[in-house]
Amino acid sequence: MRKEFEPYIKLAPFFGIGLVIVAIAVAWIVYNQRGAIVTVKGSVLKVRTLPLDENSSLAVIDFRFVNPSDYLFIVRKVDVSAGDPNGQVLDGSVASEVDARRLFEYYPVLGQRYNESLIMRTKVKPKQSMDRMIAVRFEVPEKILEQRKFLRIRIEELDGPVAMIEEGKK
Repeated sequence: MRKEFEPYIKLAPFFGIGLVIVAIAVAWIVYNQRGAIVTVKGSVLKVRTLPLDENSSLAVIDFRFVNPSDYLFIVRKVDVSAGDPNGQVLDGSVASEVDARRLFEYYPVLGQRYNESLIMRTKVKPKQSMDRMIAVRFEVPEKILEQRKFLRIRIEELDGPVAMIEEGKK
């Protein structure tokens, strides 16, 4: 072994120990911060469609979501979009809670109302799971809405984070 490398070889075990300590510290920090990201995760349970007239239709979406973080999630805004068979994105108009109640009264073909609507200022506690629904009007015929490629619910939190819940059609 050459003499000029001898001091470095003596320091190698200390360098290795230092790397292990840094790796343990980084792993500990990442582990402790796992619940710090404010978001919701979920899935679409059921989608019901109804023609309103020849150029517009309604989608009633039942979905389940959970707040996996350690912080309160307060809903600021909810948007829904769908992908038509040609790949274009269709933006829907979300109905208010009062309008959603009336829809179920006037259109019994929609069936039973299973959940409350997801509305602004809904508070989702840390680790809490909820079932909600949303009624959305799309300016396309029902046939196109039934042939959709996807349905995407965009939920914006009061402080800015955005969560997506998506139904992908096969």
